[in-house]
Amino acid sequence: MFGYLVGRLIQAVMVVFVMSVIVFVGVYAIGNPIDVMIDPGASQEIRENLIRQYGFDQPLWQQYFTFVSNVFQGDLGRSMVYNIPVTSLVFSRLPATLELVLVSVGIATLIGVPAGMYAGYRPNSIAAKLIMALSVLGFSVPTFWIGMLLIMAFAVNLGWLPSGGRGEVGQFLWFDTSLATSNGWAHVIMPAINLSLFKMGLMIRLTRAGMVEAMGTDYVRFARAQGLPDRQIVFGHIMRNISIPLVTVFGLELGSTLAFAVVTETVFNWPGVGKLIIDSILQLDRPVMVSYLVMVVLLFVMINLVVDLIYARLDPRVRLKGGS
Repeated sequence: MFGYLVGRLIQAVMVVFVMSVIVFVGVYAIGNPIDVMIDPGASQEIRENLIRQYGFDQPLWQQYFTFVSNVFQGDLGRSMVYNIPVTSLVFSRLPATLELVLVSVGIATLIGVPAGMYAGYRPNSIAAKLIMALSVLGFSVPTFWIGMLLIMAFAVNLGWLPSGGRGEVGQFLWFDTSLATSNGWAHVIMPAINLSLFKMGLMIRLTRAGMVEAMGTDYVRFARAQGLPDRQIVFGHIMRNISIPLVTVFGLELGSTLAFAVVTETVFNWPGVGKLIIDSILQLDRPVMVSYLVMVVLLFVMINLVVDLIYARLDPRVRLKGGS
């Protein structure tokens, strides 16, 4: 197990290094933020002073190593637009995104896994076919279009829910969160449902495929021959065997939801990190863009590492392979 962990850590470090180079070069190629920051009629002297102030006169490789050395010191730079440290800016928006992601992934899991289990256990029933049809809609319909329909139906026509914003924030334990107030839940429920539909469709289809495959295996036939009740077979045997791909997909989708909640946050005017990165791209706020993308890479690497460890815990063959 130790050898498996060391191998995964080495891979993680390599991935972070390669992706940080790609991100830095890609953001550098987007454009010069000085063109956005200053008036077009500003003198050349003012322009050159700003370029030297932000270090844009240095070669690209030197800018990159300056950025990396600052990251190791906990300094991700300073926003050119908000004129505050990027770390403070991102972490001020991160709680809102975490609330949205946790609620949406919770909805997708709590509905998607049981629905997929039923669709796989009774594959020929009308309810199972309806569940699979709805899962196809979750894959096919664009997120922004569903979001606008939800706003039109529940905010404009019915007036049940607010159309956007985060809502009232309360305190839960040591954290300030909108999930601690009823007004906060009223604001989060629509964007969370909108963000969860694709994940829910994926969980339904993955769980159903695992159930259908497991129902035809020898160990299920043997368990039935022993007279075990269906509930014990499903939850005691089948779920344990299909949990490995579910855990893997859950971890990856958790990371992707946190990183790419941009569309939903924009449609519902949710003040999270996704909306921050859209505003930063429009304003060419390079420190925020680079820091956000590097943090996303780190997030994915950490989640993948945790998923790999859980995978190895569930399947001993992975540990043996990694140890050898």
